[in-house]
Amino acid sequence: MKRAWALFKAHPYVSNVLGYTTLFASADLIQQSVLGGSHGEGGGGVDLCQTARVATVGFCFHANFNYHWLRWLERALPGGGVRAVAGKVVVDQLLAAPLTISAFYIGLSLLERKENLFEDWRQRFWTSYKTGVVFWSTMQAVNFAFIPPVARTTFLGGIALTFTIYLCHLRQQPGHKFE
Repeated sequence: MKRAWALFKAHPYVSNVLGYTTLFASADLIQQSVLGGSHGEGGGGVDLCQTARVATVGFCFHANFNYHWLRWLERALPGGGVRAVAGKVVVDQLLAAPLTISAFYIGLSLLERKENLFEDWRQRFWTSYKTGVVFWSTMQAVNFAFIPPVARTTFLGGIALTFTIYLCHLRQQPGHKFE
């Protein structure tokens, strides 16, 4: 365990990105296994292609974005006091949340080669965002107040596991608009 922590501290970017990507893949596997599977290729069982797409979106956008976003946010609003934490949460929800939710839906549509890249986003964005504001405001307050900056992306990834399960599940619900 000491060796793993030493590697994590020596290479926080690589550790955070790989950890976050693994959590995204895990979220999709949990969603498929526990919450009803995939409506994609083949219909039953686990769709590993879907899991690979979710992991790719996690790796290419979310892991990298969150690593750099959290570093920037800490420099822009340093500290763990109530005022700094509240400021970070508000800025995170106003700027990062819409961007990351959009990247999830549009990125998966792109990887699935959908004709209309914005259809899933249009149908599910507001439901995802409203749920995310409640969930993430609480989780980010804990993150900014109690987690050291070097571990924030990993903590965020662990919490994102739950929210990504939700997004994957919401995305698998057939064709009606969510409000």
